[in-house]
Amino acid sequence: MRNMIIILSVIFALTACQPSEDEKAQTLMAKIETLYQKGHYKEALDSISVLREKHPKAIESRKRALKLWQMASLKMVQEDIGKTDSALQAQTRLFDKATSLREKNFLGIKKDSLQIRYDALCGTVRIIHKRQQE
Repeated sequence: MRNMIIILSVIFALTACQPSEDEKAQTLMAKIETLYQKGHYKEALDSISVLREKHPKAIESRKRALKLWQMASLKMVQEDIGKTDSALQAQTRLFDKATSLREKNFLGIKKDSLQIRYDALCGTVRIIHKRQQE
């Protein structure tokens, strides 16, 4: 009985000294937060994928990373919306100035493509906002 208590005490002491999964993931989480703050959203998303792969049991770190994932994704999509909107406006102006039917058809295809992209990006923003509220 006494040996059993000693063995259990040694096992408890050994397991108590090991860092938790969240502690192991802490350096990677700090890197992710730094990347996000500096506006390196793609790199932050890539690092979050690495965190998920290397530390699947780091629950608290993964919860924080999920929020950063959503915010970084939102920022990237918003930047893309701005670029797409500018291109769409320029294409619309060119379409309105076009004189020949051939030119209008060609510019119309580009304009429609940009409009579809713009609508899809706006849908992505709505989905991210909905997920953030959950």
